[in-house]
Amino acid sequence: MDHEEVHKLHHESEEHLNSAEHLRKETHLHASIVIFAVIGLFFLAAIGAITYFLIRGQKSLEQIERMDAPPTPAVFSANSSLAFKELTIPYLTERNYESETGGLEQVSTSSTHTSYLTSYDSDGLNINALLTIPRGQVPTGGWPAIVFVHGYIPPSIYQTNGESYSDYVDYLARNGFIVFKIDLRGHGTSEGEPGGAYYSGDYIIDTLNAVSAMKGFTIAGEGVVNPEKIGLWGHSMAGNVTFRSFVAAKNIPALVIWSGAVYTYEDWQEFGLNDNSYRPPSDDSQRQRYREELFNAHGEFDSDSEFWEMVVPVNYLEGVSGAVQLDHAINDDVVNIGYSRGLSKILQDAGVTYELNEYSSGGHNITGVAFTTAMQDTVRFFNENLK
Repeated sequence: MDHEEVHKLHHESEEHLNSAEHLRKETHLHASIVIFAVIGLFFLAAIGAITYFLIRGQKSLEQIERMDAPPTPAVFSANSSLAFKELTIPYLTERNYESETGGLEQVSTSSTHTSYLTSYDSDGLNINALLTIPRGQVPTGGWPAIVFVHGYIPPSIYQTNGESYSDYVDYLARNGFIVFKIDLRGHGTSEGEPGGAYYSGDYIIDTLNAVSAMKGFTIAGEGVVNPEKIGLWGHSMAGNVTFRSFVAAKNIPALVIWSGAVYTYEDWQEFGLNDNSYRPPSDDSQRQRYREELFNAHGEFDSDSEFWEMVVPVNYLEGVSGAVQLDHAINDDVVNIGYSRGLSKILQDAGVTYELNEYSSGGHNITGVAFTTAMQDTVRFFNENLK
């Protein structure tokens, strides 16, 4: 092999070496690019995952906080043009109540008290009532009084001085309370349409106008009611009426509810009612037309609706200064005791003074042996908060 051939082989050998080195470097570069690309993708995926879980965690925290936090009452003006505003707690709180009683017609008397038929004005309607006054010396400052609101009785058969609730009224009067048992509008001979409790503000207006009438009640020009000592008592349907009245007024010192229903409206969806005496309004009645218009405007109850939020009384407990007693028989087959148990938990959480008394018997009207116990509890509670 001559020198030229050796040089040629050497040159080819260097070229092969250079090609191999170049290939090695190129392969290394490609590998590095792939590795960095994988690392970059992993890094981006990690950042995305961390961001997702942080956002999700923040949302979950916000959801928990919203669940735990009390509802924020909606801002409202009584001059608002909101349709059906008269059903809302803000409207009922902001509006005025002014009334006075009419003449007295004595209907019965006993050694402890005397009862009269009378009436009062409720937004232009003449509302009848039975007024029972203890006998004896009027206490300094006047008698404590109780506005007594009846439960559901078919309006067409309701009677002012009927047997319904007579034992309750007598028991309270014997224990030193003026009792103003009102006939809600459309009941008996009270003027107006019976609008119903749960989808109307009418009965709350009647109740708070009755409170106003009692504050100014006089006999022979002399005040006989202590205007600072007027409480509410309600049964069944009137649990909703008196509780909404209590919350709207803010300063009623004492409320007693027997076998009451519907405080959150979600409780109504949960427990329902089982009242065989209920008579639904006819399709052409004012009450039924009102409901249809209400539901067309705002839909049926929805806890996420701003309008319905303003209807629910438990959303407006801030500033309520009075105390509440709930009396309920465990065997009530008309209004589930869950209504009272649920409300008691809400009152406790809101810091409102309350007590819940459960009775093993007595049914919806808390009759029999339980009646005496429940009346004793009622009188004790009113003595503690109205005297």
